[in-house]
Amino acid sequence: MKKSPFRLTPYQVQFLLVVGFVTVGYALYLRYLAIELSTVALACDAGLQTMLCKSRTLVTYLFKNSVFGITALVIATLHVMRPSIVLLTGGLIAAGFGIVLYNIALSGIAIGLLILGFARPAPATA
Repeated sequence: MKKSPFRLTPYQVQFLLVVGFVTVGYALYLRYLAIELSTVALACDAGLQTMLCKSRTLVTYLFKNSVFGITALVIATLHVMRPSIVLLTGGLIAAGFGIVLYNIALSGIAIGLLILGFARPAPATA
């Protein structure tokens, strides 16, 4: 019995486009308006307790420890082994954050693995 390759429906493609644009947009917002903007950095380092400063601290900790890249790589590896829309969405989110927030090498490899997931057959449904 021949299995067909993993394919997305048009609705799934539209969903992934929206998720991808929102993820990369929020990552760009955090990078350029929270992490690299000097006035925000000085205010947060001086002890300002706003939601923006807390998310800046969290995101800085996560990208310094390569959490985005490692997470994207793990999810992409699982997606290659057993392709699904859930794993593809999670990998897209982690890789989008990783590419924008300084985890370029691991996230780039993860994006390549996510693309390779389309060459695998879809899992059999019971």
